[in-house]
Amino acid sequence: MRHWVNSALSAIEADYQRSADTHLIKLELPNFEGINVYLKDESTHPTGSLKHRLARSLFLYALCNGKIDANTTVVEASSGSTAVSEAYFAKLIGVAFIAVMPKSTSAQKIAQIEGFGGHCHFVDNATQMHAVALKLAQESQGYFMDQFMYAERATDWRGNNNIAESIFRQMSHEPHPIPHTVVMSAGTGGTSATLGRYIRYLGYDTNLVVVDPENSAFYPSYLNQDPSYVTGISSRIEGIGRPQVEASFMPDVIDSMIQVPDLASIAAMLWLEQQTGRKAGPSTGTNLWGALEVAQNMRTQGLKGSIVTLLCDSGDRYLNTYHSASWVAKHIGDPKIYQHKLEEIFQ
Repeated sequence: MRHWVNSALSAIEADYQRSADTHLIKLELPNFEGINVYLKDESTHPTGSLKHRLARSLFLYALCNGKIDANTTVVEASSGSTAVSEAYFAKLIGVAFIAVMPKSTSAQKIAQIEGFGGHCHFVDNATQMHAVALKLAQESQGYFMDQFMYAERATDWRGNNNIAESIFRQMSHEPHPIPHTVVMSAGTGGTSATLGRYIRYLGYDTNLVVVDPENSAFYPSYLNQDPSYVTGISSRIEGIGRPQVEASFMPDVIDSMIQVPDLASIAAMLWLEQQTGRKAGPSTGTNLWGALEVAQNMRTQGLKGSIVTLLCDSGDRYLNTYHSASWVAKHIGDPKIYQHKLEEIFQ
């Protein structure tokens, strides 16, 4: 078994060495002199999203803890992007993979998972994923990867090219190299935990603002200091927000939270495409709306500085959903009021 594990670890390391770091994109914001907003484009990873980093860390964590061998079936509860990336790494090391996800997951993500040899097991809503994934892992004598439990501990937050280290290294030659604020949405909570810990570890004055969609338990839990808070309903912004507070969510490393209306997320996602020509997913819209809200507050206070947030994945995964006006109107509503707000800010 040790020989196989060593080979698997070498395959993952080789894949990492073949992958360049992701780009940092500077947005041009008229009437925001001295305030710079940057998007770290995580869509350029081999599996097309921020979750490529998480999946790599989770596989390394499981392998080094003796949880996966050549005959292990890996099971994950995921609304899509994590499952896509884990299916990729499962194929890379030659193990079977099952993704448990809501039936509403975009067809593009399902096709990507199956394209990497993974199997999709569907449930009615996000609240069922964990229990079903655990059951399938037990029945197959496999391993439940459990991103919501292990995301915060699987990543080396002190460095090792984690996303925080990458952001601060890439910002080093910008006008305001130490960001005033980093804005991040929460899915597992693992990335915000990494960012918050790294900021504190290196003694930066950077604020960490976590943005959260409607129907998610993270925001009300943070406000009420109640880790047991549950909503019992699924987020309408795919990939972020949870009906319960997950173990990887670390509120003590967060400076503040913003709840972003779902239609505001859609409006910001569409605005980004108008400004840059880049199609992004809805969670990027949530991030961007939060970053623009921070920018407005800084301008009001007469502050200057930089704001960094993430472009989490490509909008090509959501052409039939969040980038379809008819689908948005049916499932979320009309984003025009928030689109008008953006027009007023940048007119």
